[in-house]
Amino acid sequence: MGESTTKKFTMKEKIAALGPGFLIVGSFIGPGTVTSSTRAGANYGLTLFWCVVFSVIAVIVMQGMAARLGIITQEGLAENLKNDFADHPVLRNILCGLVAIAIAVGGFAYMGGDLTGTALGVSALTGVSTKIIAPIWGLLILLILNLAGDAVKYLEKLLGICVIIMAIVFLITMVIVKPNLGDLLHGCVPTVPEGGLMTCLSLIGTTVVPYNMFLHAASAKRTWHGPEELPLCSFGTTVPMLIGGVVTGAIMITSATVMYGMEVNNAMDMAVQLEPTLGSLAQPFMAVGLIAAGISSAVCTPMGVSYVLAGLFGWKTDRSDKRYTITNAAVLITGIVIAALGTNPLGLIMTAQAVNGIVLPVVVGVTLYLTSRSRIMGKYKNGPIAIALGLAIFAISLILGISSFISVFTG
Repeated sequence: MGESTTKKFTMKEKIAALGPGFLIVGSFIGPGTVTSSTRAGANYGLTLFWCVVFSVIAVIVMQGMAARLGIITQEGLAENLKNDFADHPVLRNILCGLVAIAIAVGGFAYMGGDLTGTALGVSALTGVSTKIIAPIWGLLILLILNLAGDAVKYLEKLLGICVIIMAIVFLITMVIVKPNLGDLLHGCVPTVPEGGLMTCLSLIGTTVVPYNMFLHAASAKRTWHGPEELPLCSFGTTVPMLIGGVVTGAIMITSATVMYGMEVNNAMDMAVQLEPTLGSLAQPFMAVGLIAAGISSAVCTPMGVSYVLAGLFGWKTDRSDKRYTITNAAVLITGIVIAALGTNPLGLIMTAQAVNGIVLPVVVGVTLYLTSRSRIMGKYKNGPIAIALGLAIFAISLILGISSFISVFTG
């Protein structure tokens, strides 16, 4: 056996390894997660809990593959895609174009949901319409990214602390409300209730975010530099994703126990589930939590889309390349327009997550293909179990995506 299987890592090294994984978790624990999980619990109880279980397995498997690709090749997902099809330029251009469209469409929708989620929180505190707040906040994000890029890191850390506090409160509330364990176990059996397809897709699309695989590959190659660090990367991926999944599950469980049958139309409705823990403070807490989660996610989304397109088309990933900064601005401006036109804020957020779910099979397929190639990964390619899991994730996401797409035109 090689050194890669015997090297021991200190606890300090393991804690440091959590950084890239928590960056991904910080991206997907946003307003979309809170909204889709709350609505799923309120509308369907724990029937769709299997979506959370599936999402956790999918995000651990797929983010793990992407990170491993970054470490072994020391290149990102987009660069590997281009390189592997270098001898077939027409096919390469078709694939790169397909991925670019999928990422851009998903990112535009996600941006609209991020801005609307932040606006929901501000609206709950001020009473001002989300249609007014969302565009204003989008313009502020645009200024922050272009004029105060260095401040973003500090802003993200502060907001990250807020999101962690919100997660802890949800977990405590879940324990206090004592959910029915029988219903929880029954909810682990995959079923899609009538009218629940979009909610199902939203739950998956808000957790397994397509551009996050590109971000994780790029982050992993910067953080780790050789196969002997693969166990450290695996730890740094699995633990944060599990924590993110537990938080998502806690929101759904709490909502299903406290709010089942209740109609959820705004941030104040969503706050009801926290009343067993926070009482009268539930509403302002939920508002601040949505603001923090929305800001954190809104800062990541334009950079994520821009980074993917930069990798596909050979741009620099900093403000010295105008194409990169223009893409940042385009994602934000499109998100501003979507948020300003949205008639139902919670409906818009759910739709944004569903769009991500529809484009997800494209990125899952690309990631699975590249990490299963001996030419790219050598002896570190996917094994039979990883391939089987990847194919199952691809199949389920494809079936749900196609079903949702068809339902748009049939009913």
